Amino acid sequence: MVDFKGVNLKEANLKRANLVGADLIKANLTWANLTLANLKWANLEGANLRKANLKWTNLRETNLKWADLTEANIVEANLQGANLQEAILREAYNLTFDQLSKVKTLYNA
Repeated sequence: MVDFKGVNLKEANLKRANLVGADLIKANLTWANLTLANLKWANLEGANLRKANLKWTNLRETNLKWADLTEANIVEANLQGANLQEAILREAYNLTFDQLSKVKTLYNA
């Protein structure tokens, strides 16, 4: 498992990155390109994903508790079983009801 706790990946190009199970607690991923990345089982608790590109990203069973997804592009991202408890989804775009219906929790999001 990769440990990126608190790392600054602002504007990083992580397109198609395999980050299965990665620990990205409180990581700064502002403006990061995560298109087609595999973040299954990753821990993004408290991560800053503001304006990140999550197009076609696998976020299956990912922990996004307290994550900031403000203005993130979430088109076609797989959110099945994801924890979005208290996540900030303000102005996140391309997020559909179908995607949200598959998450584990949206409590206080």
